[in-house]
Amino acid sequence: MNPNAILAVLLVSVGIATIVYQGFTYTTREKVVDIGSLHVMADKTRSIPLPPVLGVFAVMGGVVLLAMGTRKS
Repeated sequence: MNPNAILAVLLVSVGIATIVYQGFTYTTREKVVDIGSLHVMADKTRSIPLPPVLGVFAVMGGVVLLAMGTRKS
């Protein structure tokens, strides 16, 4: 497989995942209180939204790369 085909498959996969999940969340742990030997931690959940249009563009780019690779062969 040539590098363009690998990149195309990767773009299509990431694009489909972006359309399906529409973002991801992660949890961070932050210190709330730190007084001597007393440590209080809090878990904060944050999310990063990904617009579905981004996934559509990724899928389209992957399809175009695949089409260009097959046309040259």
